Amino acid sequence: MKPELIVMLTHNDLTVRNAYEIFEQCKDSKALYWGFKEQPLPLEEMQRIFARMKACGKRTVLEVVEYTEEEGLKGAEMAVKCGVDLLMGTMYSDKILEYCKTHKLAYMPFVGEIVDRPSVLKGSIESMVEEAQRLKEKGVFGIDLLGYRYIDDAEQLISDMVSKTGLPICVAGSIDSYERLQFIKNVQPWTFTIGSAFFDNKFGTSIAEQINNVCDFINLEKRGRISQFFPHARLSGVGA
Repeated sequence: MKPELIVMLTHNDLTVRNAYEIFEQCKDSKALYWGFKEQPLPLEEMQRIFARMKACGKRTVLEVVEYTEEEGLKGAEMAVKCGVDLLMGTMYSDKILEYCKTHKLAYMPFVGEIVDRPSVLKGSIESMVEEAQRLKEKGVFGIDLLGYRYIDDAEQLISDMVSKTGLPICVAGSIDSYERLQFIKNVQPWTFTIGSAFFDNKFGTSIAEQINNVCDFINLEKRGRISQFFPHARLSGVGA
C-alpha cells in the first residue's frame, strides 16, 4: 500500500488563520486526508472548517501539540467537539485513550521525548520502538512519529518504527523535499503529513498544485525522469 498524504493547514506547528479559505481553494485537489493543529483558532472556527471538509468527503485529523495529560485530554475533547476522524499527538495517557475509545475516535499519540514548538524529538530509537509496542498492547490506533524532527538518525527511526511495531505510523513534520518524499515512498508508513512545506512552496507554487504534485509523486509506479513532472523539485539522487 502507498502512504497517504495528510494535508495540514499549519505553519510552524500552528494552524494558519486563513485555513478555511485555503481549503476552499484546494478542496478539489487529490488529497483525501486533511487536518490542522489545536492552536490558535477558536473552537467555532475549527468546527466550521472540519464540517466543510467532511461535507467535501474528506477524512479529518486534529493534531494536538501538548505534552501533559491535562492539556492532551482537553485536545481530545476538542477533537470530539469538532467531529474529526483521528486524533494525533499528545503524550500517551490511559485517560486520553479511554476517552477516545468512548467517543469512537482513533488515537495516534506521540512517542519519545518531545520539547518545544515546533517540536523536537529526542530519545533512543530502541526505546521509542519499545514504547510503541507497549502502546499497541494498550489499544492505540497508531503512532504520530515526529520522524524528521528527531535529533539523531531520522531515517533509521522511521524505518524501524514502520518495520518493527506492526502499527499504522504517521510520519509527521519536516517532509520538505522530494528526497525525503522518496524515502517515505520507499519505507511505506501508513500516512505522512505536510504543512509548512506547502506554505514555503517546497513542492511547487500554489498549494493545490503542490498537493497534487506530492500525490502524483507517491503514486508514480516508476521513478523515471521525475524532473519532467516536477520542475520545482530538488532532485539530486531521486531519479532525475
